[in-house]
Formats: sequence, structure tokens, C-alpha cells
Amino acid sequence: MLARMQLVAVTLDCPDPPALAAFYQQATGLEPHPESDADFAGLNGEHGLLIGFQRVEGHRAPSWPGQSVPQQLHICFKVDESLDEAEARLLGLGAGRPDHQPHGDRARVLTDPAGHPFCIIPR
Repeated sequence: MLARMQLVAVTLDCPDPPALAAFYQQATGLEPHPESDADFAGLNGEHGLLIGFQRVEGHRAPSWPGQSVPQQLHICFKVDESLDEAEARLLGLGAGRPDHQPHGDRARVLTDPAGHPFCIIPR
């Protein structure tokens, strides 16, 4: 019998955990973790999954799609609105939009304020 593991947290390195948590909270509607502070902030996700943000001094933003600073992590989110509407909303919250868009109309790649790439896909 295979041992079963349950994913309970994904943590992103960043220069400002509260600011990055606020971006993702506004983007997703997830609730802040009650023990968040200046060095580690979290959001309580669905099915008990915590999305964490930890302070790293000297953090260098990923250079996606290039690899001079590897992306380290790539998160995908399903969105209820159209990709155009979701993209506009997220850009308004501080996301970036790289020129390189490899998925055509199936998905959009954006970057969070700390430079981490993430995809939005229609539900």
C-alpha cells in the first residue's frame, strides 16, 4: 500500500509577506491566517490548503519565461469571469502581464507583485 500524503501548504518567498498576502487575498477572496505577521503571512485556502508568503532578504523576482532567476513555482487558478475580465481585475490589483503568452486562448500567464508567474484559466 502506498503512503498517502496530503498537501497542506504552499509557501512563496517574497520581500514583503503582508503585501503579497493582501494581493492574493484581494485576487482570491481567501481569508487571512490569524497568525500572520511581518515575516510570514498566510491565507486559508480551500480544503485546508494554506498559501503562505515568507520574507526573504535580498529576494530576486523570477525572470519568467527566462531562467536567469528561475520561476521556482507556478500556480494556476480557475476564474469564474472571462479571461479578459479576470486579467483586467488582477492587473488593477498590481499583477503584471508578461509578453510571452504560451497558452493562446486557453489560459493567461500573469505575475504577482513579487514577480511569481501564475496562470488563470476559465472554470
